[in-house]
Amino acid sequence: MNVEIRRDGFRDVVGDDVEIEQIGGGFAFTEGPIWHPRERHLIFSDMPGDHMRRWRADGGIETFRRPSNKANGNAYDRQGRIVTCEHATSRVTRTGPDGAIEVLASHWDGKALNSPNDIVVKSDGGIYFTDPTYGRLEYYGVPREVELPFRGVYRIEPGDNRLTLLADDFGQPNGLCFSRDETRLFVNDTEHAHIRVFDVGADGTLSNGRVWAAPAGAGDGAPDGMKIDSAENLFCTGPGGIHVFDPDGGCLGVIRFPEVVANFTWGDDDLCGLFVTASTSLYRVRVKVPGLVLF
Repeated sequence: MNVEIRRDGFRDVVGDDVEIEQIGGGFAFTEGPIWHPRERHLIFSDMPGDHMRRWRADGGIETFRRPSNKANGNAYDRQGRIVTCEHATSRVTRTGPDGAIEVLASHWDGKALNSPNDIVVKSDGGIYFTDPTYGRLEYYGVPREVELPFRGVYRIEPGDNRLTLLADDFGQPNGLCFSRDETRLFVNDTEHAHIRVFDVGADGTLSNGRVWAAPAGAGDGAPDGMKIDSAENLFCTGPGGIHVFDPDGGCLGVIRFPEVVANFTWGDDDLCGLFVTASTSLYRVRVKVPGLVLF
């Protein structure tokens, strides 16, 4: 079996088992998958390969951007533009419909960001991203000294692109996602191997941070990519694969993969295809509960 069922609710969300389909392989380290629901394609990053690729069911895999400044996390904003975290430059950028790239964030208080990692966009246009130091390491980025004394979570304000520091008490902040009503933001901490949740204020700021859950079990992997589905189940990478939590933080089970999973997103026409970036490969599995349309 490719699943570890811990609670019966897993069968309603994922199923009794899944078929793991490898739809691409031979990469260096895959990350940042995003699905375009109208154009029906998937874009994903290969950080060490300095390469962003695009997959279509009827056309396979092609180059989207190369070089990519060792791009990691990606997201679509509400206008369908791609916002990207770049490891090599410590920047957050936005790609317009014409392919033009605009820098949205690169410094805090006069110092270069560590290495923006993962990113989400709120319905008001605010862009939230995590800033650990992984992109300053060999292989995953460009080795260089850090300038900031902390690893933070930020918001790029809609309209004027002002940068707001939201939290600075993480070991290594990584994956993040909103609750469906956007009143809570989940952020995982790879170094501490847990998921925290914050209340989101009317002005987009965060408060009342507390530990919500911790992916645990056998196998390699740690909290990294994280998203919720349309029924508020939270999926997070962890030991052995992707851990599935119910809305109250109870772990329903694990979808197990043959490689360490870094990230994932939902796709296909019904949003029940789970596209998974795992080390050297791109996989797809089918689940029962669809994901969310994010723009």
